[in-house]
Amino acid sequence: MSDPVIYEDLRGKTCLVTGANGGIGMATAAQFAACGARVLATDIGPDWLGGSTAIYKQVDLLNETGLAEISDWIAEETPDVLFNNAALFDMGSVLEADLVQFDRLFGLNVRAMYAVLQASANALIAAGKHGSLINMASQAGHRGEALVAHYCATKAAVISYTQSAALALAPHHIRVNALSPGVIDTPMWKTVDALFAKFEGKEIGQKKREVGEAVPLGYMGAPDDVARVAVFLASDQSNYITAQTLSVDGGNVLR
Repeated sequence: MSDPVIYEDLRGKTCLVTGANGGIGMATAAQFAACGARVLATDIGPDWLGGSTAIYKQVDLLNETGLAEISDWIAEETPDVLFNNAALFDMGSVLEADLVQFDRLFGLNVRAMYAVLQASANALIAAGKHGSLINMASQAGHRGEALVAHYCATKAAVISYTQSAALALAPHHIRVNALSPGVIDTPMWKTVDALFAKFEGKEIGQKKREVGEAVPLGYMGAPDDVARVAVFLASDQSNYITAQTLSVDGGNVLR
């Protein structure tokens, strides 16, 4: 019997990671690089913190200049893989979450996500290339939460756009999938924990401990847990998977 073919080899591929300067984005950029990819990374900060793993460009995806800049970069580089990760989190019930928060969260989590997705698809089609586009959803996109109205809605939109884009791009052999992380121990959780402390009257650290204990596997995930699944979706190992949202959540969401 011949040796099995290892498809999770990204040599020869260019991978673009948005929201790359921390947490899941940085872990994914590092995993892509470790698998041999040429990695392009963007975030809002001026400096790239990920060492030599990527070519970095500072971009603010909440303004038109930033969206035009990244669209031009995508057209120039034609990445084979997009990890569409940039996002914001905030809290507030339907009675409290105002339209300023709505505009910020939908502006980055949905509007910019869509613009980057569209630019990536158009670049691949123009070049006659196949590709894998990966959007960052969340377990929050599968159901609403009383205190997380806008964020949950943005992630539900990501899942819907993923399905629509996958069907539209299938004739071009461009796959579109989403990842749906559960509670992942990233730097953002410091902010999330503080917001739950404010809105639910909890002590700092209490919410983070509670959500980790509530996961069926018994603990919060790590950024690399998500990044390894991103490598799978980026690679030829997943060639027959499109229009799917893969949960990486320790069993939190049963579907």
